[in-house]
Amino acid sequence: MSRFPIIKIAKKVCPAVISVIVSKDLPKVEDFYSFPYGGKEYIMPMIQKDGSGVVEKTQIGGGSGFIISSNGYVLTSNHVVADMTAEYTVIVDPEHKYPAKILSRNPINDVAVLKIEGKNFPFIPLANSDHIQIGEDVVAVGNPLGEFTDTLSAGIVSGLSRYITAFGGTDHQMQNLRGLIQTDAAINPGNSGGPLVNMKGQVIGINTAMIMGAQNIGFAIPINYAKKDLDQVRKYGKIVVPFLGIKYVIISKEMAKANKLSVEDGALVVREALGEHPVIKGSAADRAGIKEFDILVECNGEKITTQNPLMQALQKCKIGEETVFKVLRDGKELILKAVLSEKE
Repeated sequence: MSRFPIIKIAKKVCPAVISVIVSKDLPKVEDFYSFPYGGKEYIMPMIQKDGSGVVEKTQIGGGSGFIISSNGYVLTSNHVVADMTAEYTVIVDPEHKYPAKILSRNPINDVAVLKIEGKNFPFIPLANSDHIQIGEDVVAVGNPLGEFTDTLSAGIVSGLSRYITAFGGTDHQMQNLRGLIQTDAAINPGNSGGPLVNMKGQVIGINTAMIMGAQNIGFAIPINYAKKDLDQVRKYGKIVVPFLGIKYVIISKEMAKANKLSVEDGALVVREALGEHPVIKGSAADRAGIKEFDILVECNGEKITTQNPLMQALQKCKIGEETVFKVLRDGKELILKAVLSEKE
């Protein structure tokens, strides 16, 4: 790979790559003390105890992101901005910081849309991630460790349609991510939310995860996943999510064997706690005749599996249009049709 295209990419892309700072009002720390436990010593904070309730703005996390329009739309990873109670600041450069409004969070695709107020921001154009090819050159950009701003790492697309289980965000929640781009371009903590760009300087993905302990195995969310969210935010001011109205668990081979189920894939309709209804009254599922202990095995002809769960399949359905489910009930196969509503 020639270094000259990367120099051009850096000049084009870096001005639009930003830092996202996560902060909260926390009790003021007066000092620190040593706490011995289990043969080790831990440094613990001393919280002010005079009852004054003094708090101070404290940075609790951060990540990367990138501006995609001159009027201040920003894309990042959902796990970077997952804390609903935190405040978020976008740093474009040392002299320009902006409070960020979170317009949408999508934990399924690990994508979030932010907005900062202003004009004439530098921005990066978006490519069509359906046209990515294995082996093509890419560059990952971000702020690794929240310290080394505008860091570039070059590599190739190592694989497509990858499936991983990742842990991220300030609460380290587990996420099952699908359809990922795999790259050997270095992706480090703090890089999450930054862009993965092609040799034209266009975004093909959002950096989201790396494999700890492995060499040069990183992953990015295809940018086309974010385009759908972005279109909805611009049109409706939020993400419009199709709503079926059931409680369910996704069947695995181990679960099927332990419970002597007739199938090893699908979504089993079952209540989570005593006293609740697994099918919400008046919902699309209720109107379609879906009942407790039904197993939904297909949605619009698409099989429901652990790698393609019902939530993922429903994302492809349209609100107000008929959705067809293949259902197993007492060993018999049924076809049920539901008109999905919008999730409130």
